Amino acid sequence: MLSCENLSVQAGPGGPLILNQASARFLPRGLNAVIGPSGCGKTTLMKAVLGILPSTGTAYLEDEPIQRPEDLVGRVGFAPQFTTAQPQLTVAESLGYALRLTVDDRAARAERLGRVLEVTGLAEHRDKRVGSLSGGQLRRLSLGLELTLDPACMVCDEVTSGLDPHSEDQILALLRRLATERGKSFVCIIHNLAKLAQFDWITVVYQGDVAFQGSYPELLAHFGVDDGLRLYEVLNRQDLAHWRARRAERAEAEAADLAAAAANVAVAAEPEPPAPAPALPSGASQLATLLARRLRLFFRDTGYLGLTMAITFGFPLLVVIFNLTGTWDVRKVPMERSTASLEAIQQAVAVQVHNAQVANLAAGLVMFQVILLTLMGANNGGREISAERVLYEKERMTGLSPLAYALSKIGFVSLLALLQGAWMCAFVKVVCQFPGPWGEQLAVLAASCVSMSVVCLGFSALLVSPEKSSLLSIYLVGFQLPLSGVVLALPAALTWVCRPFINAYWGWSGTMKSMAGTPIWDAYTASLPDKGSYVADNETALLVLLAQGMVGAAMILVGCQQKRWS
Repeated sequence: MLSCENLSVQAGPGGPLILNQASARFLPRGLNAVIGPSGCGKTTLMKAVLGILPSTGTAYLEDEPIQRPEDLVGRVGFAPQFTTAQPQLTVAESLGYALRLTVDDRAARAERLGRVLEVTGLAEHRDKRVGSLSGGQLRRLSLGLELTLDPACMVCDEVTSGLDPHSEDQILALLRRLATERGKSFVCIIHNLAKLAQFDWITVVYQGDVAFQGSYPELLAHFGVDDGLRLYEVLNRQDLAHWRARRAERAEAEAADLAAAAANVAVAAEPEPPAPAPALPSGASQLATLLARRLRLFFRDTGYLGLTMAITFGFPLLVVIFNLTGTWDVRKVPMERSTASLEAIQQAVAVQVHNAQVANLAAGLVMFQVILLTLMGANNGGREISAERVLYEKERMTGLSPLAYALSKIGFVSLLALLQGAWMCAFVKVVCQFPGPWGEQLAVLAASCVSMSVVCLGFSALLVSPEKSSLLSIYLVGFQLPLSGVVLALPAALTWVCRPFINAYWGWSGTMKSMAGTPIWDAYTASLPDKGSYVADNETALLVLLAQGMVGAAMILVGCQQKRWS
């Protein structure tokens, strides 16, 4: 069973200790309650034991030190306060995908799905969307997601918090049945002191340390109360040093109390044997499952789907309204300046001004396309990982490969961006009649959208808050136009400092240079004040965009390897 010695957790570098040298032993094959005033460190204690939070000290499972969170896969489950299941999926789909990520054998998955639905009482709700479930049903689903691996021990963070008394009793009855019939252990962080009598072993956390462990009768005697509801009233009368000393005085009694509680736990004479540890699916199998789930969620989430469709089909319309005729009236200069009359010179100047306007319109429309594609990229990747970070961290605890998860996200946003870039290029090119090769223009515009999507996905992987990652992505888009140096000339010292990092410049330059040899390109180069201005060719632009995408992919891999619980 779980235990710990001298666990400490610090709130950031140089911050205060929120858990200070805490030691505890939890009861096997029974119901454990972890209680304490708000902010005392209850959840911190259990997250430190599970390796969710970095800590000093030692945590144990079955008296063996827990070296890394992977040691707990399939042995200890963690049910957070709020379910991590996606609202758009049904109950059966949520459990089914969890099983596909953790159980390789198809027959074993089907058998476990039926068992979990039956045990949790969710069989009649299997086809309901998660978003339509009641609070009690959501708690049952949260437990069901952990039971897919059939762990011997489960840590439940406020599994009954916010429920009505009847639903709370139903959840506790379910836990008691699993403990009795299957010999499982539960460690429940709770707030309702009126339910303490239903637990076999109680841990009181106070000011970042464990102030008491024992049975309910021993708790009443230790604190001198006749009802658990008066516990905090007495607890808050003394400081932590007092309760540490009191606990030290009863160290032997606590050990005897734990042995007695373990002997008194009611377990069926022949509890059901735990299911054999299943072989985890391969990384490729997990990748396929994650992609299938993400695509299903994409088409189920009508709000996100509608926004994506609106910008995918609406943004190209914004571009073409500036040249609905699809004509580029580039005129020839009609004379040689050395012999021309004043009237001919005036006519030539007028032609040059006209051609410059046409060329600048073309260059502006290309840049407009690219800026809109970068905005699509920010929408694709800015919240993709950070918005479901808790779900990802939970699934890592059940054996999900970080590499498979990262690749699934890169694959999804890249596919979406590729389609958006291709549609933008095709629609605008057909309507506006841009000259130049299709393949080169489609490649660089799609690459621009893919690259920005992956970079913004990198922000989403490195940041916990979806609001922060989304805002940072929007800021990056905002810098594209002024720092590209296309519309406003940058100081010479800054041009090649900024340009390698500006997606929009390379998307624009690759598209414009693909028109080389056409009247639009000739008119554009003629209008440049600096005839030696550098415009990258298509191949160079693609290489730089690929490099930017690889940087984004590296950010994603680093972010997915790190623990970033909110």
